[in-house]
Amino acid sequence: MPANDASPMPPFQVAAALAVGTIAVLMIGVQPILLGELVDAKQVSLEGVGIVAMAEIIMLGLGVALGDALLPGAQLRRITLVAALLAACLDLLTMRASGDAAMTAVRAAAGLAEGVLVWGTTGVIVRSANPARVGGIFFVVQTIAQAALGALLAHAVIPRAGWQGGFAALAVLSLLPCVLAFRQPARLAPLVATAVSGFRWSVATLLPLAVAFLQLATLGSFWAYLEPLGKAAGFDARAAQTLIAGVLVMQVIGGSLATFAVGRLPARPTLVACSGVLAAVMLALHALPVGRSLDFALGCAVFGFVWMFMLPFHIGLAFGADASGRLAGLVPAAQLLGSAFGPLMASFIVEGDEAGAVPWLSAAFAAAAAALLLALVVIRAAARPRPAGSGSP
Repeated sequence: MPANDASPMPPFQVAAALAVGTIAVLMIGVQPILLGELVDAKQVSLEGVGIVAMAEIIMLGLGVALGDALLPGAQLRRITLVAALLAACLDLLTMRASGDAAMTAVRAAAGLAEGVLVWGTTGVIVRSANPARVGGIFFVVQTIAQAALGALLAHAVIPRAGWQGGFAALAVLSLLPCVLAFRQPARLAPLVATAVSGFRWSVATLLPLAVAFLQLATLGSFWAYLEPLGKAAGFDARAAQTLIAGVLVMQVIGGSLATFAVGRLPARPTLVACSGVLAAVMLALHALPVGRSLDFALGCAVFGFVWMFMLPFHIGLAFGADASGRLAGLVPAAQLLGSAFGPLMASFIVEGDEAGAVPWLSAAFAAAAAALLLALVVIRAAARPRPAGSGSP
């Protein structure tokens, strides 16, 4: 249990907080749909759409970090109300924006408001009785919600109301936290003071955030180019989209299993194994000859499973470095920033429609994350006090 001053929260309060965070990250899951519609409507350029997407993700991550540093947990409900209203207004303002610069500014501001909502959800998670398991549930629920909204937009909203209808639907959903705010905890209980918990920034406390960052860079770089990589492996456009849906299903399966495994498996070895599997999958996919579409699909299925399986272990890794929960509260920010950094780096090695080098980059990120995890073991072993009388005479 996290070391803080919180009394146990009723399940309905935790559920309401998870719902708020789920709504906050809906846009991240449906970005390919809505931003693709903006390109088709000439509202943004093909070159600018990546900037718009990354700006919103980066600002969402910064919103979590700034909330942790600046916002008073005692005002959780009021902050949720204000952030939800701002997010809804910015979704509506998106319908009036046109051009790369204007769209980037509006969606970046929306990301900041969404990040504040995620900050509140994260604050509830790290103060719950089993943060890693609750975090796992949060990851699964948000994936299911994003997939459901994507299907609704693609098959019902956009065919009738266009891209404007998509952002109008987001605006309506962004208002739901105004109701949920009164079902979540009224305030975030103070965490144990730094003087009591002994927390301080160091290499050992930064490494868990760096691991989360690099592992999400691994995922984000490959995920951003999955469709062209799938086409290069022999899929047509419709089959590539079906493959993406299948990966989402595997994410849900992996996340569901993680909610049961996270309390039973040690965080560091599990994350090392996940990095090893991801690196192996990326290298295998890169080596596949054209036409081995079934093998490519199987590799993507493993990729999707590991993706959501490992995310709750980031929270457990952070609690291992800081029992107060301060570090765990920054895990979503590190994950979001990593998921934006990966595609950014991948864009530098893509040549035209050729994305064949992207799996190499993803494998490098995964290997770097594994190296940091092993370094964390060494640092903690060196910092462990030696038993009396074990030194040299």
